[in-house]
Amino acid sequence: MLTRVVPATGFAGALASDVNAQPVDELGRHLDVPYVPTPIAVVDAMLDLAKVTSSDTVYDLGCGDGRIVVRAATRFGCRGVGVDLNPERVKEAKQNAAKAAVTELTRFEVGDVFDFDFSPASVVTMYLLPSVNLKLRPRLQKELKPGTRIVSHDFHMGDWPAQITREVGRSRIYLWTIPARS
Repeated sequence: MLTRVVPATGFAGALASDVNAQPVDELGRHLDVPYVPTPIAVVDAMLDLAKVTSSDTVYDLGCGDGRIVVRAATRFGCRGVGVDLNPERVKEAKQNAAKAAVTELTRFEVGDVFDFDFSPASVVTMYLLPSVNLKLRPRLQKELKPGTRIVSHDFHMGDWPAQITREVGRSRIYLWTIPARS
């Protein structure tokens, strides 16, 4: 369990209320990003914006309770992989996949997104922080295949302009596609 409470207004509200607080997991490890679940309406909008199909493999970086991967598998029958630093969140994600009867389509791992191989993805989803997005950006651009779609909830990637930005309630989602290499 995290050591700070995040208000219901969301991730951006949490950041604005206490930008100096660094979340800590139940083992006392500092996390780069607090756990704030993406609302299901936003999850659906992210998957729709990425035009997910049954042939996709969706990777969720910082997967939390696995809701994006589980929703992609249940809605589209696609494969999905989630990675999160917090073992409790990964355990919860696996339980959610079992409840939704999509364990054969999903995989969840405890790990650091900066060390994780996400190159097999055709879609990457994220609800991280601007600083984490910026740190990940070079790897995403280098390691993902051309045509891979990236969707971020609430946070952009600096001077890499999103192809599409969409408002979903109080949230904003961004889409990028990895271009062909020259």
